[in-house]
Amino acid sequence: MTSNQDSKHPRGLTVLFATEMWERFNFYGMRAILILFMTKAMLFSKEFSSQLYGGYMSLIYLTPLVGGYVADRYWGNKKSIIVGGLVMAIGEFILFFCGNTYESNPQLSSFLFFAGLGFMISGNGFFKANISSLVGQLYPKGDRRIDAAYTIFYMGINVGGALGPFVCGLFGDTGNPVDFKWAFLVGGIGMIISVLTQVLYHKKYVVDSDNNIVGLAPSNAPTWSKSIAFIVIILASLICLSTGLLFMDSGLANIKHLGVELMGIKFSTSMFTNIFFLLIGSIITIALIIFTDKTLSRIEKSKVMVIFVVSFFVVFFWSAFEQAGASLTFFADEQTQRDLGFFVVPASFFQSLNSIFVVTLAPLFAWFWVKLGKYDPSSPTKMAIGLFLLALGYLWIAFGVKGVQPGIKVSMIWLTGMYLMHSSGELCLSPIGLSLVNKLSPLKFSSMLMAVWFTANAFANYLMGVLSKLYPEGDRAKEFLGYTISNNYDFFMLFVIMSGIAAIVLFIISSKLQNLMKN
Repeated sequence: MTSNQDSKHPRGLTVLFATEMWERFNFYGMRAILILFMTKAMLFSKEFSSQLYGGYMSLIYLTPLVGGYVADRYWGNKKSIIVGGLVMAIGEFILFFCGNTYESNPQLSSFLFFAGLGFMISGNGFFKANISSLVGQLYPKGDRRIDAAYTIFYMGINVGGALGPFVCGLFGDTGNPVDFKWAFLVGGIGMIISVLTQVLYHKKYVVDSDNNIVGLAPSNAPTWSKSIAFIVIILASLICLSTGLLFMDSGLANIKHLGVELMGIKFSTSMFTNIFFLLIGSIITIALIIFTDKTLSRIEKSKVMVIFVVSFFVVFFWSAFEQAGASLTFFADEQTQRDLGFFVVPASFFQSLNSIFVVTLAPLFAWFWVKLGKYDPSSPTKMAIGLFLLALGYLWIAFGVKGVQPGIKVSMIWLTGMYLMHSSGELCLSPIGLSLVNKLSPLKFSSMLMAVWFTANAFANYLMGVLSKLYPEGDRAKEFLGYTISNNYDFFMLFVIMSGIAAIVLFIISSKLQNLMKN
């Protein structure tokens, strides 16, 4: 095994790279066509599809709280990853059958649709937080290679993210809604490959610096927690809860919600519903569990506080960035000139751009951070740079559509340039954030605090759905907290303002956060 000073990485990183790559192939491939499937096959409205998509993506990032907790106390990372991967594969196959029945049996298709999403949400909860946590466990604490390792791991995410929308879009986004089902089938096959990779190579290669297998069940885990019955009960409960929440949050259950008024601003029930309050409850609960733990020292709690603070700021990043799967897909489908003369580029293909840019730029960023040496910016500063680049990307596309009349299609260069800047911002924020959580987390809460990071993503994605509903349609103006949106320029400038202010504030407090990290 390599030493702390050795620039080589353990072979286990390759295994985790491949496992995550195929899972992301599945996830991003399905994501690329999901909102198109909802609007073109299921015939949902754009506003309803945006809210449903936001709720789905929010729960995707919230369920790692459960997966992290179960892994830390009962199953370990390895079993959680395998179980979660199998559940996700089943979810894709259910959606495949949904795509087969939406015309012949709409009622059955709707049931299969929500059930398939429920399986995807639940499986992801056990997979996502645990695969990320394993990366840090390959290295001893304080190893300078960890930042680079997470950047390399992030390349695995984006290799899958680049291939998934391209392959699934090629099979499913053909212009004929009947073909969407093939995208779900291809995604399910990718998920099976991911699980097999982990099953076959974990024991041999996923080991720490002392050659001990990492990610196994805790030695003090009760015997009953290893039984098939317990596994089935946990999975069935989470699947039913996820499916039910998604169904109720969509408004289809006809459940009345109370309005909310804060500081004189009225928030409609269509903006904040069941999932929003579940998110609030989750973050409060996990904060209480950690900060009331008497075994943690003051220094450890200070470091955990940094995790919570930076997680707040990433909400602003991801709520704008994740428009890729919602409003930006509408923009690509309807208002981007995609006809090359010999081939019409599917709208889903544009979701590959982000991952292609990340794969291309990741080695450069990994080299650059190491090359800076003692001048390497702190993690909070890097994340502030990421928010600034995100704002710059939206400023680019805002000027691209300024003065353009509705219905007029614009060049692909505007979406392409925006995704280039967003990808650069992502490399400054996401892998750095993952590494930061690993370095600051007390060992006993490593998976749960990784889940905190994904809970911030859950908030962001719920907000993403709310903001996507503001995408302009016709001459109807829309409002958000007093800001009027009447065209695409107004819509994109909203994200410039949000992410720009967040970047400035994070820059200002980064030195304070750095001091808390060193205490």
